[in-house]
Amino acid sequence: MRCAAAARSLLPLPLPLPAGAPIHSAAAAAAPPPHLAAELDAADALHAVLSALPPSLPALLPCLSLLSPRLTPHSVADALHCASLPAASRLRLFLFSALSPRLRSPLLHSRAVVPLLLAADADADAAMYAAIDDARAAGLRAPSAAFEALVFAHASAGRHEEAVQAFSRMAEFGCRPTAFVYNAVLKALADSGAIPLALALYSRMVIAGCPPNRATYNVLMDGLYKRGMAGDALKLFDEMIERGIKPNVKTHTVLLSSLCNAGRLSDAEKLLQSMKEKGCPPDEVTYNALLSGLCKAARVDEAFERVELLRGRGFALGLKGYSCLIDGLFQAGRYEEGFECYTEMLERTDISPDIVLYTIMIRGCAEAGRTEDAFSFLDEMKEKGLVPDTFCYNTLLKALCDVGNLDGARSLRSEMLQNNVVLDSTTHNIMICGLCKKGLLDEALQVFEEMEKTGCHPTVMTYNTLINGLYRVRRLEEARMLFHKMEMGNNPSLFLRLTLGANQVRDSESLQKLVDKLCQSGQVLKAYKLLQGIIYSGVVPDVVTYNTLIKGLCKMKNLDGALRLFKELQLKGLSPDEITYGTLIDRLLRAHRLNDAMELFHNILQSGGTPSLSIYNSIMRSLCRMRKLSQAVNLWLDHLPRKYNLSADDEVFANARKKFEDGSLDEAIRELVKIDQEYGSVNSNPYTIWLIGLCQARRIDEALRIFHILVEFGIDVTPACCAILTKFLCWERNLSEAIDVMLYTLSKRFIMSRQVGNRILRSLCIHQRRKDAQALAWRMHLVGYDMDAYLREPTKDLLYSQ
Repeated sequence: MRCAAAARSLLPLPLPLPAGAPIHSAAAAAAPPPHLAAELDAADALHAVLSALPPSLPALLPCLSLLSPRLTPHSVADALHCASLPAASRLRLFLFSALSPRLRSPLLHSRAVVPLLLAADADADAAMYAAIDDARAAGLRAPSAAFEALVFAHASAGRHEEAVQAFSRMAEFGCRPTAFVYNAVLKALADSGAIPLALALYSRMVIAGCPPNRATYNVLMDGLYKRGMAGDALKLFDEMIERGIKPNVKTHTVLLSSLCNAGRLSDAEKLLQSMKEKGCPPDEVTYNALLSGLCKAARVDEAFERVELLRGRGFALGLKGYSCLIDGLFQAGRYEEGFECYTEMLERTDISPDIVLYTIMIRGCAEAGRTEDAFSFLDEMKEKGLVPDTFCYNTLLKALCDVGNLDGARSLRSEMLQNNVVLDSTTHNIMICGLCKKGLLDEALQVFEEMEKTGCHPTVMTYNTLINGLYRVRRLEEARMLFHKMEMGNNPSLFLRLTLGANQVRDSESLQKLVDKLCQSGQVLKAYKLLQGIIYSGVVPDVVTYNTLIKGLCKMKNLDGALRLFKELQLKGLSPDEITYGTLIDRLLRAHRLNDAMELFHNILQSGGTPSLSIYNSIMRSLCRMRKLSQAVNLWLDHLPRKYNLSADDEVFANARKKFEDGSLDEAIRELVKIDQEYGSVNSNPYTIWLIGLCQARRIDEALRIFHILVEFGIDVTPACCAILTKFLCWERNLSEAIDVMLYTLSKRFIMSRQVGNRILRSLCIHQRRKDAQALAWRMHLVGYDMDAYLREPTKDLLYSQ
């Protein structure tokens, strides 16, 4: 009652905010437009309530109920986006608004909550379920929106199993999945390759009385298209029409792509004509799909004829269209024409190549024997701020291996590791093929072992290449062992007979029936795990097997079980590897079990091993979050002598440690960077971790000094660092320094999140620096920000209102 009375008395006036909280009213600057005034008053009150009261719905509910009539979905969304408010309070506001028909806005609020859950990472489930339990304690039911957000958070982070698990728990809380939730899970299943389960879940959706919508069919048809199942995609399209759902341009485009992928170009042409007749005009994406189909079918000249025809109708060829044509010319071996088409694009249009087109050009150069030009394109990409991905690097790696330049290939592979580029199955296969061609079987087998240790599953090509190479040098027993392993790993029917019984599953049809049965009985998660087991079966029981099991137990939050498995592994004479330790330490730290994590860390040192950089980074991040920055720095100072194979008493390390102990962390970092430079091992970690730790400890001046030191030495400060530093500088009203940090991100061509950019621009306007805000907004526009889409409406009003 006291809370309700306090909120009622404060409503007519702007609420006094807690010390240091960001100001959400423009009272200190020009008054906001009249139509926003009432909403801003209520928004200020909402921010004050969430800041001042405990993050508990029983405590918050009276105040939220009083404020509710004066709030809007947009003011709720603004509070959900506000990083300075406690995350737990924002989650509870989300649940409250989800249960209010007037405040509920699934799309608007999900955009705010999904990043909040992603920031919680592995604790996303715990955070949401704690909020749901809290809602129940306040007499509220669990809204379906809670699970929608959880499913979307996991799915967007690629955690497909967790997304399925969240969906599976909806019935437990009495929540009925909406089409929105079904579609999110269907997309996660399609993206992970579990098409049989996606189709089974679709059937369950229909039986449960939840009508599928256009998005449902788009997701399923896209998943079928990507796996070459054009016939099934067509059946779904027909079913969609029978249900009276009108397909849109995207639906037609997915179907057209599926037909082109299956080589059914005449049917694709008929579909295109049908679209025009039905008043659903094709767009650029549709035409690009057709061009791609023609090029893949080696009908490049027809693709160019189609382009000329479209140009006559006012169609302008875009980036994707040029990429299709150039790729088609390269696939046809018409390299010079491909290079001419690229030059024409640069000279006649204002189109800039993206990473996809650069990769196509690199492949064309490599296949044409112009390796130096291929690397020139790579350098040009980097200069423009584009980050080469795995596929791009693989293209160059293959070019080097094809010409027998294994030293260059090894160097490029090392560069991929240094730049944290994922080494996938193709990367390893290219290296293994190149090494086997040169007769370097032992090195090829070493790459194969590394491939398995990092959780990258071998393909048929991997096994074939190694078996062939082993047979050539008469290492027959090793070849036979690989063959048996290959047989198990690539025979789903055999795997299922071994795990489910000889008569359970014999072919893909009976597999679909089994998955359907599990899904209809509500065992969606079990069905998902079954399919994943088929995909990843065939690993011999070694440390890799244990790593898989340990990781699974960790995901299920069964850390004690994972630790018991770790001990069992050692009792069986196996040695834990970097992945074993890395997985356990990372999960223990996320569960706030620092002592257990440190015990494992010291176990590595006592066994004569060296913890990986990722393990050091994980521990230092955890220590910084716990406000134990000194321990984080000392951990790294203890590591450096081992890293550089020097004595711990060496003068350079002693000097750095002394400066740190004297309270001059910035000077200590200056010494450490010089050491890194001397040994040619400069990396932004651990300095960026410490910088974030200082921000979290509200030691902003020290964090700022570290930022300037890193810039001085030419060490890239990560976008995450810049974002958190900008946030706290705005919070402390040190706006000049915040502008400098933002200008640094512009110089590096970083695209910062909407939350970061809107915060600094809004802060500048509120504190009577609107001209500076407008100048910064213009600079952001010049480097590629789409300011119309980037700026939120309140920011636009503050920036441009008279």
